Amino acid sequence: MDATPVINASKPAVSAGPAAMEPAPRRRRAHAPLEPVSARARWLLGLGFFVLFVAVWAFFTLGGFVSPTFLASPVTMLKEGVSLFTEYNFIHDIGMTVWRVFGGFVLAAIVAVPLGIAMGTWKSVEAFFEPFVSFCRYLPASAFIPLLILWAGIGEAQKLLVIFIGSVFQITLMVAVTVGSARRDLVEAAYTLGANSRGIVARVLIPGAAPGIAETLRLVLGWAWTYVIVAELIGSSSGIGHMITDSQALLNTGQIIFGIIVIGVIGLISDFAFKALNRRLFAWSTI
Repeated sequence: MDATPVINASKPAVSAGPAAMEPAPRRRRAHAPLEPVSARARWLLGLGFFVLFVAVWAFFTLGGFVSPTFLASPVTMLKEGVSLFTEYNFIHDIGMTVWRVFGGFVLAAIVAVPLGIAMGTWKSVEAFFEPFVSFCRYLPASAFIPLLILWAGIGEAQKLLVIFIGSVFQITLMVAVTVGSARRDLVEAAYTLGANSRGIVARVLIPGAAPGIAETLRLVLGWAWTYVIVAELIGSSSGIGHMITDSQALLNTGQIIFGIIVIGVIGLISDFAFKALNRRLFAWSTI
């Protein structure tokens, strides 16, 4: 009698592979660490904070918890803003402040970007300039105003120089760090393919550091807006800082707050424009 093999139905005939034995990945929660949010959610959350901020501000001012002498309400601030444009030619002050910021910032970038690239590329150049640049980086731009008034007077040159001094050393050091952190394997590969020192700088270091340099310029542009107000507080007859100083003398907190908000709005617009330009120019950097 032939023996017939018996198959145990309770066990699979074929062993499952390693992939089948791995547990299914757990679905992460929406607020998990480093979990991205959609563009729509980002806009709604950012707008929501502004709405909450204005609501709290209105509650304390319109509710009588804070004196109008110390803090104007949102309604009063808007009325004072309208009067600035209709009666005091505030658009001219805005134009002068924007010109000073971008003028001083562009001058600083023209000097700082090439110097930062040289410092990041050649260690001898870095050893020569880095101690002085690091020393000047900690000096507040406002400390130079008395000297700059003596050297350049109280005209536009003095204000441009304040922004230049406040920006140039920051840009230089940050660009040097960005260029100096280039990937060594790319440099070695370029040497292997026959590139010389000039080719390494032009075709490896600068293109690789370009997105970081652009991001550095975006960050320092925000700092330049803080320097222009300091420059306009002394010896100025126009600009947003000049308007804020005059309003402070009159205890007009509505105009002071409106001027501050205008600076923030212009800075936010320039920041978004910088981001959009960087994404367009260096779209490959996010691949």
